[in-house]
Amino acid sequence: MTSNLNRQAGRRGLRMWPVGLALLLTFTGAVVVAATVFFAGWNLLEVQGLKPERRLTSKTLFDLVKLSFGVVAGAGALVALVVAYRRQRVDEDGARRDVTRLHTERFTTAVGQLGDDSPAVRLGGVHALAGLADDAPTPGLRQSCIDVLCAYLRLPYTPESDLPPDDAEARHAYLALREVRHTIIRLTRDHLRLPPDHPHTWQGHDLDCTGVVFDGADFSGGTVDFSGATFSGGTVDFTTVREDAVPSGLVPAPGEPVPSGLLLPHAWRPAS
Repeated sequence: MTSNLNRQAGRRGLRMWPVGLALLLTFTGAVVVAATVFFAGWNLLEVQGLKPERRLTSKTLFDLVKLSFGVVAGAGALVALVVAYRRQRVDEDGARRDVTRLHTERFTTAVGQLGDDSPAVRLGGVHALAGLADDAPTPGLRQSCIDVLCAYLRLPYTPESDLPPDDAEARHAYLALREVRHTIIRLTRDHLRLPPDHPHTWQGHDLDCTGVVFDGADFSGGTVDFSGATFSGGTVDFTTVREDAVPSGLVPAPGEPVPSGLLLPHAWRPAS
């Protein structure tokens, strides 16, 4: 699936001015405001020249000083707000880091399960990675979970038709592996069918299915890149796809018959 995700979006650190600079600017601004208030009151009283007939009384001067100090006190409260805001930002950034660290630990455990010899443990790893993708705090971390699941599908895989006819052990191993693969495909399909605004949708993410052998899947409702993929046996239905998105190498050349089991839209069918 094609996307323009910015995987660095969730990796930006906390960016703030140094606390000393922030407090200095806040205090300087408060002093400027206090001085402005004082001299504005002075001008309003028309005492710039201190004329005898209009002398500034001690009471008026005291009121102006009180007003100025009130502004300074407000500036002190503003400084406290700046410090509290910075503390909150630091706490929030720490919480995000904790969430990311927990996600990474769970991710490592789930990937280990996916590589286990036991099919049951591998199935648990598949569901764990899908759940991690749902809970991922950033699109980039969700994409990492999807990448691992798609990478598992790209691992070498022998279709049932190529198995030795009398090898029961090989068939049992095949059936176990197929169950794990089908679970990945089913979970991927379910997430692609979610609406674009759903918090757990995988629409808009990359699903690299290059070279994957598909022996059972339903990807209707999404956009998937099947370059180099192999569809073994059964029926492959493309009748409901967008007719302008013709996969390269899928449609037979003009005059050649359409293989049995391949259902194509009418517009894709080769000319007779």
